[in-house]
Amino acid sequence: MDLFPRAWGALQEAVHSLGDAQWVQPSGCAGWLVQDLVFHLIIGAQDILITLVTTTDAPATRDAVTYWEPGEPGDGTDAESAFIRRSAGAYSGPASLTHHFDDLAVAAGKAAAAADPAARVETRDQVLTITDFLTTYVVEATLHHLDLTLHLSGVDGPPASTLAATRAIVEGVAGRPLPSDDDREALVLATGRLPAPAGFTPVALG
Repeated sequence: MDLFPRAWGALQEAVHSLGDAQWVQPSGCAGWLVQDLVFHLIIGAQDILITLVTTTDAPATRDAVTYWEPGEPGDGTDAESAFIRRSAGAYSGPASLTHHFDDLAVAAGKAAAAADPAARVETRDQVLTITDFLTTYVVEATLHHLDLTLHLSGVDGPPASTLAATRAIVEGVAGRPLPSDDDREALVLATGRLPAPAGFTPVALG
C-alpha cells in the first residue's frame, strides 16, 4: 500500500502546480481539457471514500489485474464525457475546482492510510482486498497524472516507482509486453494516449 500515497500525493502536487492558463489546455484524455480531468479526479476521490467504507465478508472475486476490463480507448464523445465537461465548466474558476479536489483528495488519502489492508470491499459489483483496490488507484492516479502533464510543460510527472508498478499492471491486463523500455512512453502508447506503433493494439482500462 506504500505506492498509493506516493501516486496520490504526486497527483495532488501536480494539480497544485498548474498555472491558470494550463487549466484550459488539452489533457491526455480525448476531448477533455485539464479542468475536465481534475473534475474527474474529484469523482475518483469520492469513489475511494465510498468504497473504503463498503466493507464485506464475502471472498474476493478480483485482484489488482483482473479488476480491469480492457476495451478500446474512448474518443470523448460519450455521455459521461459530456457530463464531465459541463460539471467542470460550472465552477467559478481554477481556485474553486482546486479547493473541491483538495478537500476530497486529502480525505481519501487519510481514509486509505487508516484502512485495514486485508479487509475486503465491494466496488463495481466485485469484491477486492483493500490492498488490491488501492493498487487499482495507483494505476488510475498514475495514468491520469500522465494525462495531466501530457501536453504541459513545467509540471512534474508521476514518480518512477508508480510508473513501474502501473506498467506491470497494464502488461498483465494486455497480456503482452508494452511497446517501449521507457515506462512513461510505454504507458501513453499502450493505452492510446499517443499513437501506438504498428502491430500494437492500444488497450483502455475500464
